[in-house]
Amino acid sequence: MHAKISSIVYTPKDIKPKPAHHFARQPLDEAELVEGYGINGDRKGGHPKRQLNVMGSETLDQLEREGFQVAPGQMGEQIVVSGMDVDALPKNTRLRFGETAVIEVIEPRNGCDRFEHIQGFPINKSVGRLGVIARVISGGVVRPGDAVQIMTTEDAHV
Repeated sequence: MHAKISSIVYTPKDIKPKPAHHFARQPLDEAELVEGYGINGDRKGGHPKRQLNVMGSETLDQLEREGFQVAPGQMGEQIVVSGMDVDALPKNTRLRFGETAVIEVIEPRNGCDRFEHIQGFPINKSVGRLGVIARVISGGVVRPGDAVQIMTTEDAHV
């Protein structure tokens, strides 16, 4: 199975913050990834070290079996990838999404107090299974179904 984008969600800039019991994310049919920002129009974008939360669909399936809420965006993720062990990606790994977008893994994603409150599980139940935090190295439009490829050192000219 080849890796691909399964879903994309974001929090529009104009949406009012929701109560602390859920993440306010909306599904997208396509998104523009902006270099150094994240998803265009995302109120969570622009942070130099936290532009995208990327998770694996297989991990989400497992977490759902354990009772976690995993509808699009409910785990705080923005992009879900299937066919790849996202949790195992080391720091500085670059991924190409679709034709032009490139992201770089910054660090593993860990839960926070808000995540624990929303999900109703202690953080330690999800440690090592929340995907990665990444930044956008090269922008482009991405869609569910787009291929996801780990870039080699030969590709790293981006």
